[in-house]
Amino acid sequence: MIVGLVSDTHSLIRPEIFGALDGVDLILHAGDVGGRSVIDELAAIAPVRAVYGNCDVPGEPGLEARLVLEIEGVSIHVSHGHELGSPTPEKLLTRNGADVVIFGHTHKPLVERSGARLVINPGAAGPRRFSLKPSVARLIVENGRAEVEIVWL
Repeated sequence: MIVGLVSDTHSLIRPEIFGALDGVDLILHAGDVGGRSVIDELAAIAPVRAVYGNCDVPGEPGLEARLVLEIEGVSIHVSHGHELGSPTPEKLLTRNGADVVIFGHTHKPLVERSGARLVINPGAAGPRRFSLKPSVARLIVENGRAEVEIVWL
């Protein structure tokens, strides 16, 4: 299964996102979505599950506090990261027992392995901030293993 990972769109869907996520089976959005219209646009690519970030409205339809799911034997946790103040892989791994932990908030793409576990920040797909290039990620889950690649927009 191929999962598109998106975060920090802040109401902006860049046209490049459609090519970057072409062929994914599911999209997980790690918060700071910027409204229901973003989820609706992404749903043209694949089904979307999303969490809220510090710039979203908690309880907004379609946004959850966190996602915990299992795909092909791999447990996955998604949260924005703002709940930890300054999220780091160490803090996220300590707080969540999932095989793959996905977060946003920092706008900085990150892929870090800790033993068999994986921490991913797909970066910010929305407005360019902090001199960082916009990005998303593609997570490939098969046979109980997860691999990821950052895709620059």
